[in-house]
Amino acid sequence: MKKNPQQTIPFNWPHMTGKELFYIAEAHFNGRLAGDGPFTKRCHAWLEERTGCSKALLTHSCTAALEMAALLLDIQPGDEVIMPSYTFVSTANAFVLRGGVPVFVDIREDTLNLDERLIEAAITPRTRAIAPVHYAGVACEMDAIMAIAHRHELKVVEDAAQGVMSTYKGRALGSIGHFGAYSFHETKNVISGEGGALLVNDPASAARAEVIREKGTDRSRFFRGEVDKYTWQEVGSSFLPGELIAAFLWAQFEEADRVTRQRLVSWERYHALLEPFERNGVLRRPIVPEGCVHNGHMYYILLSKDFDRQHLLDEFKRNDISSVFHYVPLHSSPAGLRYGRTHGGALDVTDTQSAALVRLPLWVGLTHAQQDRVVEVVGSLTR
Repeated sequence: MKKNPQQTIPFNWPHMTGKELFYIAEAHFNGRLAGDGPFTKRCHAWLEERTGCSKALLTHSCTAALEMAALLLDIQPGDEVIMPSYTFVSTANAFVLRGGVPVFVDIREDTLNLDERLIEAAITPRTRAIAPVHYAGVACEMDAIMAIAHRHELKVVEDAAQGVMSTYKGRALGSIGHFGAYSFHETKNVISGEGGALLVNDPASAARAEVIREKGTDRSRFFRGEVDKYTWQEVGSSFLPGELIAAFLWAQFEEADRVTRQRLVSWERYHALLEPFERNGVLRRPIVPEGCVHNGHMYYILLSKDFDRQHLLDEFKRNDISSVFHYVPLHSSPAGLRYGRTHGGALDVTDTQSAALVRLPLWVGLTHAQQDRVVEVVGSLTR
């Protein structure tokens, strides 16, 4: 039986705008169920307008978008890609599938993003790309990362899975590197159940991205009337989502600004309520650097070393509140040890911050009373 979010406090609760089923019915009525129908095209246009990218392409997941980026970069066995260890497995998997080697670099203590000051020392003759991850929708230091990439003739693939509607110095996350990847998983701000998008920021790669996304064929050109038949052009796969997914997503895109505002209200309220705990040394709140406008995707706390994270998680569970930690760092995972390598020895900041982090419930519709209950449990640490 589905739980009512008012009886318990779930970690996440997917938000529906009210038009999803209407648009799905429209796609059904029109007999357009496969990918790249009218709703897909609307979503592409919305993404291109909002981000300024050269071409946006919906995919069936952010993982698929990252895998497309690896194909577009022609990653070969032994090629290295610099990335943080504190990220979801897809960041690494996309390149490992092509034979690439993830090179794990430590994160910044403030934002938990890839530490741009450590990137240059990790570059070797085999380095092909840098994959910064915008943790919690807060931007990496992209000016520095792009400058490093330019100096060393590297490509940049932004993992902006959590960064839809976030910006860095006025530019949409995902639109700054050569490629960007978005997620529309139900845990994200703007959702389609599963789903993602690849942002192609290099115009020269746009046509090839279409081919790779369509099983390695020039099918899109055929439907535009640019060729009289479509054929297999190069290695690709089926990265398209169905039109029903795009119809659902379009309803979400229409309300993306409102959804972002509502999440930010809850984020800011947590931030204010938890300030006394930071002042008293119990925890550290998230830090958003100047020039970064985030999307309220996630609110996390970093517990001071004197406080037991498992005790807090147990207290949340006892009070019917779902709260979780986040990634197990990839450099310490079985596959990370097998397929990747760590630059600079131990990743001290990654290990320390990942062990201290707790994510709090945050979703559209979270009430003040529910937030008060969450913060009350945090307060139990000091009693």
